[in-house]
Amino acid sequence: MISTFWIAWGVAWGLEWCISEPRRYHPLVGFGHCAAALEQRLNTQQQAAMFWCGAFAWAVMVFGSVAVFTLAKQLVPTVTGFIDGVALWIALGAVSLCRHVQAVVIPLQQHDIVSARQALAQIVSRDCQQLDVTAVCAATVETTLENGADAIFASVFWFVLGSCYGIGAECVILHRAANTLDAMWGYRTPRFEWFGKTAARVDDLLNYVPARLTAITYLLLGHSRLAWHCWRQQARQHDSPNAGVVMATGAGALQVQVGGPACYAGVWHDRPVLGQGVPADCH
Repeated sequence: MISTFWIAWGVAWGLEWCISEPRRYHPLVGFGHCAAALEQRLNTQQQAAMFWCGAFAWAVMVFGSVAVFTLAKQLVPTVTGFIDGVALWIALGAVSLCRHVQAVVIPLQQHDIVSARQALAQIVSRDCQQLDVTAVCAATVETTLENGADAIFASVFWFVLGSCYGIGAECVILHRAANTLDAMWGYRTPRFEWFGKTAARVDDLLNYVPARLTAITYLLLGHSRLAWHCWRQQARQHDSPNAGVVMATGAGALQVQVGGPACYAGVWHDRPVLGQGVPADCH
């Protein structure tokens, strides 16, 4: 088991650094297209039916993805380490996150706010057209902190935990598929309030422990006392039980402020201010 784990670990990070996020044929992109098509087909019913249709769609997409890797490992058991490594690579987003953040930071350093907004719009769901420099910086810090938990720490957590029982690929794919569906369906809008409820709740459950381990890591690497204060005083103010912990603690560790009102699909949301100190700065 140990040798298989380290083979998988090496394969995953080797692919991550050499390939990272392919521009074409990325498995998560294909997964997203399938999920969108399934949602379009099923999300047309009344309230109660929408919940059950959403739960069914979630199960098809998540367990179907897990089954692919389980079957592959059973058919070709001699390359289990490689298959586990590919699964972890699919879930990881370290290099991709760094590149997306740099795409925002570099234009800001060149005082090109228009290009910075366009790059930011690729990684956040809020409306970016009217954001000023401070708001762009705050949104960039927020998504870095949150995705550090979702796309890096949680993926590693579930892979390591699953590998202890010989199901590293299955666990990390389950988490990544569930997290992707939450990003697509987990919104409190008329269309997704009920259809996406399963996606939102399961993602909260799967990320509960990884989010807090990530927050502890942020706390230890930054201004620990302020980070702990922000965790205790601010995390519960956020709608998400996991994002609030991660962003409040991370912002406190960095001694900056993030959060505040933001516009999503033309509707303003009064979000809490997280962290403490100076406004976020990407320079």
